[in-house]
Amino acid sequence: MRLLLDTHIWIWARADTARIRPDIAAALQEQSHLWLSPVTIWEAINLFDSGKLVPPEDPIACVRRWLEEMPIRDAPFNREVAIMSRRIRIATNDPADRFLAATAIVHDLTLVTADRHLIDCKEVPTLANR
Repeated sequence: MRLLLDTHIWIWARADTARIRPDIAAALQEQSHLWLSPVTIWEAINLFDSGKLVPPEDPIACVRRWLEEMPIRDAPFNREVAIMSRRIRIATNDPADRFLAATAIVHDLTLVTADRHLIDCKEVPTLANR
């Protein structure tokens, strides 16, 4: 299965593994099929900069280290993702959530998330960390 990591899943995988279900943690160990959107990196840095999360080091250095430690493929943000983000029927207007959902659809990925809005959206293939 080709897995796209939601922002909180990526952060938990790097800093709070107890929040990830054992079956999902096992799937994340198969690093050849993990994908990350640039939106996730942007969102993580925003969480650090706002003080909502405290990184163990400089936010940019932390993100770069996490990217090196957990090899993942880039899931491109492109024009099709932008268009799809406005076409999905999802119960949120959060741009990051809409972009991640659209990325999963456009790139045929399964979104790993604990976000109820994303899990409940029938258009988005998800692996629920609930």
